Amino acid sequence: MPETVIKPRVKTQPKTERPKLYKVILVNDDFTPREFVVTVLKGEFKLSEDQAHRVMITAHTRGVCVVAVFTRDIAETKATRATDAGKAKGYPLLFTVEPEE
Repeated sequence: MPETVIKPRVKTQPKTERPKLYKVILVNDDFTPREFVVTVLKGEFKLSEDQAHRVMITAHTRGVCVVAVFTRDIAETKATRATDAGKAKGYPLLFTVEPEE
């Protein structure tokens, strides 16, 4: 007669990991008008007038400024759309994306 082997059931809980975050960085240039940069920051990143102005001034004085932190897809999309808005008007406006440490 065959022997019955009983194995305990083990439930494995999948571990969900938080997605890595990426910084969207505004790079200063000497050609894009300040008002236009503020407009792009307000439109694409939903910043208030005051926040957008502070980000623009920080980038102007330091050379770069972190605008916001998102997951990779969102960060790349927003940076591309903001950069494209500058290109459409003929400005060298540049937003980059870097992983957050």
